[in-house]
Amino acid sequence: MAVQDPGFLRPQISEPLSAREEETVALICPGIGQTVDAENRVDDVIWGPYLKMRTGHAVDQDLRFAASSGGALSAVLVHLLDSGQVDHVIQIGPSNELPTANVTILSDTGSDVLAAAGSRYAPSTPLAELDRHLATGKTFAFVGKPCDIVALRALARVDPRIDAQIPFMVSFFCAGVPSLLGSEKVLEALGTNPDNVRAFRYRGNGWPGRATATLRDGNTRSMSYHDSWGGVLSSHVQHRCKICADGTGVAADLVCADAWSCDAQGYPLFEEQDGISLIVTRTERGENLLQDAVSDDALAVSSFDRNQLENMQPGQTNRRRALLARLAALWILGKPIPRYRGLHLMAMSRQNTVTRNLRNFLGMLRRSLGGRI
Repeated sequence: MAVQDPGFLRPQISEPLSAREEETVALICPGIGQTVDAENRVDDVIWGPYLKMRTGHAVDQDLRFAASSGGALSAVLVHLLDSGQVDHVIQIGPSNELPTANVTILSDTGSDVLAAAGSRYAPSTPLAELDRHLATGKTFAFVGKPCDIVALRALARVDPRIDAQIPFMVSFFCAGVPSLLGSEKVLEALGTNPDNVRAFRYRGNGWPGRATATLRDGNTRSMSYHDSWGGVLSSHVQHRCKICADGTGVAADLVCADAWSCDAQGYPLFEEQDGISLIVTRTERGENLLQDAVSDDALAVSSFDRNQLENMQPGQTNRRRALLARLAALWILGKPIPRYRGLHLMAMSRQNTVTRNLRNFLGMLRRSLGGRI
């Protein structure tokens, strides 16, 4: 994987693939498509199959503060390591060479998890070194974007090591991957550039936390989550993410997200406060893991009314409802689109207004005809 303009990670082909390799790629790649089987679970049109939804937070206050949204995901990882259920956690952390970029790391202790806590709104490839990790014979918990989990589940159908050595797959709600150019634009808005930055946090150290650049002279500069994500990074998300049917980790065992507080009109508030995570268990393994973490006093949880979720996560809700209209525009132009099965595209579209569907359809047409995708 290598960085290509405007700052996305792309595979570099060293030699032609064999027919068998091409078939394997077609089977595994989530960019080509995704199939979901509810398997007797609640099958929500917007949020996918799940067992239970809760809110919660890490009991460890340092972890709760450092993480992006209450630290529930990080608390579960620490519990897995401390209880000896896995040897390592495969996750993403900041690059030492370019602090706005990501690298894949192996966390072995709670301190490692704490150091990596906090969302990283930049390209990442947590599966890139998977074969090397599996060759050690160790066991792992894997943390990745929803599409990473889809790929890992598909790979498990042809590689038995996956199920044997990666018993836990954990994800988070994802609004898309911004380019590294987007990160540079954040630094530009802060009045600096990558050469002057020693460390960078996209979020965390509070909820929602501020995008914070620590300069080489020791000074810091920061901006709010609303300004960094909403004002800059979200406009640099890659095209494939804008036609993704799964931003909520339907293939994971357990998924976490921001459990935003809402105003009287139901719109999320981004005021700084103690972090709260939305926690969705999607498999029996995920549900058992959550209960174990609660019993071990690693995680505190409360009940949650699923009917609050559309207002709590309007970005996810609106994107999924608009997806069919976007795909239809690409299909009419003869552009490639993913093959989705079991993700309720038509039912989601019917929840949208005609005006919003038309606006998304025409917007995708304009972007495509204008060469912006």
